[in-house]
Amino acid sequence: MQFGLHALGIGTGAHPDVIQAVGAAAEAAGFARLWCGEHVVMVDRPRSRYPYAGDGRIAVPADADWLDPLLALTFAAAATARIGLATGVLLLPEHNPVIAAKQLATLDLLSGGRLTAGVGIGWSAEEFAALGVPFARRGARAAEYVAAMRALWSSDAASFSGEFASFEDVRLYPKPVRDRRIPVVFGGNSDAALRRVAQHADGWYGFNLTAAQAAERIGVLSGFCRQAGRDARSLTVAVALTDYDPSVLADLAGMGVTEVVRVAAPPPFAAHAEAWVADLAAESGI
Repeated sequence: MQFGLHALGIGTGAHPDVIQAVGAAAEAAGFARLWCGEHVVMVDRPRSRYPYAGDGRIAVPADADWLDPLLALTFAAAATARIGLATGVLLLPEHNPVIAAKQLATLDLLSGGRLTAGVGIGWSAEEFAALGVPFARRGARAAEYVAAMRALWSSDAASFSGEFASFEDVRLYPKPVRDRRIPVVFGGNSDAALRRVAQHADGWYGFNLTAAQAAERIGVLSGFCRQAGRDARSLTVAVALTDYDPSVLADLAGMGVTEVVRVAAPPPFAAHAEAWVADLAAESGI
């Protein structure tokens, strides 16, 4: 079982010296990946429901620092040498897919092929409105954007024709390091999200789940994979648990979980980062 750390980019995790210290300490402690999420804007009184909390409210204050994940992970890449990097998640429908493909490939190259593109469809209608992007059909838009990005990464002269994106004989460089591919992991816990994983993704990132909920969702995902003619064991499965307990690791691994992601806010001072990461690693059993 691998362990990821979702701690960078927000609040105290947005401080440059903390990013450097946490990244270096997590790499030394044996964490497999650093995860960093995205919101371009927040609003004080959202009407949209946050799907990863029972009360429908996101715990992050609207005025908290929230870094662009691609820039934050590029900064983290420069402070580390081996640890994986993952967007968790990039709100893909909010991005131009050609620009996103360029940025992701650039980060993959600069990090030596350490990037996983975790993507999702977003939940905040207010955020989409601020960006001038339609909130409706964002799931279909995200799936098409993944296909478009893969075409840009894999082909020298890429062409794509879809409902939301189209281009003809364009050359996008650099190419991703690992055989012109960046693993694409879809986030989201709903049935619709799991169908997208089965149909389009290399893996799944389940967020803010109990171990029992993760097990139930993995069962649903396996069923969607069978319907799509895929072997669920070919997917990577990362889960961020609200009730982490080392005693459940063997059962989770037997269900196909490949990574448990620890979600935590780092200390505000870089000098305390190494001890904080060491405690989290010991608690995780790394």
